[in-house]
Amino acid sequence: MTRALSLRICGILALCAFLVADPVLAQPRDLPLLFDARERIARPDLTGLARLRFLTTVDFPPFNFIDQSGKLSGFHVDLAREICRELEIEDKCQIQAVTYAELIPALEQGQGEAVVAGIAVRPELRQRFAFSRAFMQLPARFAVNTKAEDAVANAAELEGKPVGVVSGTTHEAMLKAFFPKIEPKAFPDREAMLSALRQGSVAAVFSDGMQLSFWVSASVAGGCCALLNGAYFSQHYLGEGLTIMNRKAEPALTQAIDHALLALSRSGRLEEIYLRYFPNGIY
Repeated sequence: MTRALSLRICGILALCAFLVADPVLAQPRDLPLLFDARERIARPDLTGLARLRFLTTVDFPPFNFIDQSGKLSGFHVDLAREICRELEIEDKCQIQAVTYAELIPALEQGQGEAVVAGIAVRPELRQRFAFSRAFMQLPARFAVNTKAEDAVANAAELEGKPVGVVSGTTHEAMLKAFFPKIEPKAFPDREAMLSALRQGSVAAVFSDGMQLSFWVSASVAGGCCALLNGAYFSQHYLGEGLTIMNRKAEPALTQAIDHALLALSRSGRLEEIYLRYFPNGIY
């Protein structure tokens, strides 16, 4: 599990889940709307803004990576460009890749104005930095072996059956909290868990929806498995979601980014970027 996907151990102790479920195997779903259609966020005056440099990394595909032509690419990169286009400041916008360890120091030292790299929103970071509204949440999902003799069609059929989880993860804790009638079977790592699913020794696995989405579609899965319909969200276990971080001393920039995210969500351009990098859907 990558560090940037661990948007998990933060937030308040309020357990809330959102479930999208049908008694059939999952089909690609649209990006859930995180902004109220009636909401208005005014665009502040940015004429005094000399530069908007987004800081990111190159090691979090499909969010940020170096493509085959050697260019910085990914969901976050395209999103940053769309934000600049929406704010009509494309001539002032830049995107720079640094190492993950350099992100926060670079922001503090003024080497950039915003970080878009999947940093988890933690209470200690909220005291030091400002964060935009979440533009994407990463759900937990079930994956099942569709070739098993007793293949299940929905989460209710998993009661009393072994479901694989990686030991010591927030997904293990979330499974126990959300589905107390399911029998969790802990594995030391993700590879062992997915191997058990391929072999049919567990009825399903419960893990990060994005990773499972790519895995079931990859050749390594051998066409064995599919996601069950049902995307599960919890701020307590999975965090607030993906956001953009900037300095607290620049509230106008935070508001401007929120304004752009709202506009991109409302126009459908945010979903276009999502489908560009997640064609099979993660919800």
